[in-house]
Amino acid sequence: MKQVVPLRYDVIFKKAFSVPDIFTAFVRDFLNIELEIDLVEKDKVYDPPIGNVAAKFDLYAEDQKNRIIVDMQHVRFPDHYHRFLHYHCAALLDQVVHSKDYRPRLKVFTLVVLTSGDRHKKDISIIDFDPKDLRGNSLGEIDHKIIYICPKYLDKTLTPKPCHEWMEAIEDSLDEQVDESKYTHPEIQRVFGLIEKDQVTPHERAKMFDEHGHEALKQETFQDGKKEGLKEGEQKAKEQFARNVLSLGTLAEEQIAQVTGLTLEKVTALKSE
Repeated sequence: MKQVVPLRYDVIFKKAFSVPDIFTAFVRDFLNIELEIDLVEKDKVYDPPIGNVAAKFDLYAEDQKNRIIVDMQHVRFPDHYHRFLHYHCAALLDQVVHSKDYRPRLKVFTLVVLTSGDRHKKDISIIDFDPKDLRGNSLGEIDHKIIYICPKYLDKTLTPKPCHEWMEAIEDSLDEQVDESKYTHPEIQRVFGLIEKDQVTPHERAKMFDEHGHEALKQETFQDGKKEGLKEGEQKAKEQFARNVLSLGTLAEEQIAQVTGLTLEKVTALKSE
């Protein structure tokens, strides 16, 4: 067993998948596309921004020869379906320079790897922009795609075979140890070498620590908000119950306060509404 750092960390995910050979192998197995690239950019942005929000691509590569852009994202957000659709469209809009021709010079493909899972619990979901007739046949006009990948929900029967090892490897890393003997893909073996605990630099550890603290803070804020929401909902339910009983006139205000746990002043105020 090899001791590794989980690929859920942004800095570690980028470290592994920014290697051109690993990036192109991943793209080949998920998109069936052979990329020819020398560089994978980290945290790519357009300057000036496209639209009102500056999109930042975790990993970004352009294959000028084959006229393809591939970007890869992996952070889970409450709005990740809409967020990365926006990013994808930004990569399209950046290419349209005049109104005579709206066809982008490069095809755009976006891969979103959701290491934490997703509420829909699907292994792979696709936004396919190509128009289709009423029988579901594609017209072959538009190649652009967004693919959402959730390794947690790998289906050994339905998930395409070329994707299996990648998804298993990503999910396998999350408990900080992998059995590398299970994997035959050479690029996956390279990923394991790059994310091995002994290979993590002090700078990367510091960024991991920051990420961990940020996630803990988000979770704590969510839980506090959830508790506050429950308290607020319980209070509103008590008040509505008091209103209903007051409208019947069957109980005195003191009795309603005792039953609901509301103060007598609150019950009196509700009666006068």
